[in-house]
Amino acid sequence: MITRRTLAGLGAGALIAPGLAVAQQQPAQPTMRRTLDATTTMPEAGKRPWAEQVPQLRIGLLGGENEADRLGRFGAYRDLLEETFKVPTRLFPATDYAGVLQAFSAAQIEMASLGASGYAGAWLDTNGGVQPLVVPEENDGSIAYVSVLVVRADSGITTLEQMRGKSLAWADPNSTSGYLIPRFALRRQGIGVESGQYFSRTGFAGGHEQGVVAVLQKQYDGACTWASGQGDPAQGYSRGNLRAMVEKGMLNMADLRVIWTSDPIPNGPLAVRTALPAAFKEDMTRFHLALPKTHPDIYQQIERGGGTGYREVTHQTFDIIVELRREEAAARRRRS
Repeated sequence: MITRRTLAGLGAGALIAPGLAVAQQQPAQPTMRRTLDATTTMPEAGKRPWAEQVPQLRIGLLGGENEADRLGRFGAYRDLLEETFKVPTRLFPATDYAGVLQAFSAAQIEMASLGASGYAGAWLDTNGGVQPLVVPEENDGSIAYVSVLVVRADSGITTLEQMRGKSLAWADPNSTSGYLIPRFALRRQGIGVESGQYFSRTGFAGGHEQGVVAVLQKQYDGACTWASGQGDPAQGYSRGNLRAMVEKGMLNMADLRVIWTSDPIPNGPLAVRTALPAAFKEDMTRFHLALPKTHPDIYQQIERGGGTGYREVTHQTFDIIVELRREEAAARRRRS
């Protein structure tokens, strides 16, 4: 069962989801490097000794957005990594979140940005074979974001109570904000999350972007997605799926209404395979910490908006997400 605890390092008073009250203080983490540190600099360009063990850099890209847009957003990022470390760098867009997790398990990729739940799943699947390097830092210095439940603005639905008997789209079974956290939080509020309990039906949209599109096209009454929870709501907040859809011209926020917001969730990490050389991990950490300063346009493209940059992180930040994944897996086994 889940123990009630705080999440160290998320920001003052931050909790993972409604219903997780403070009862136990986690041990303090060591001081983590940040983009905002004056000493943060981009690694010097040149081929590294670790290239003998990592002859090519393979980067997994999560699903939830069409492939052309993903490759477009990450193209300049890929080029910069290749130019900096002088190793061939390839992007591997997966059709869904599970594709990236499976690629980590099969050692077919070296690195990927994951949601917190996806990272926890990969860590469990590989018995600790992945580790986090950095997480995005928001404008207020926190390393957290939120899950939101959105409906059409013209639907007449203004509260979670009015979603009773309506249809709800989850993003992906490995999504933190689009599945794991809203299910956990709603259950804690006494709401049955299985299809036909509180909601008339639930289903997977295939990703965050697809879930919002399904609401706009009246295929579902509501959908869960992610946002920074900071900045101008009319612009889709400062970072997240809604912001990205606004910037691509796919969404006018006036057409949506947010009727539920979770408490803060730990931002997902850039993760690498644990077995890779320490020097490789250090270079990737330094590269990403410096990226927002040296190449802000590339940083904002890959992050779908921006904050203050990145912060180093350890596995400890995601302990509670690992526990939630285990609890969700146990619940599935009981239902089957």
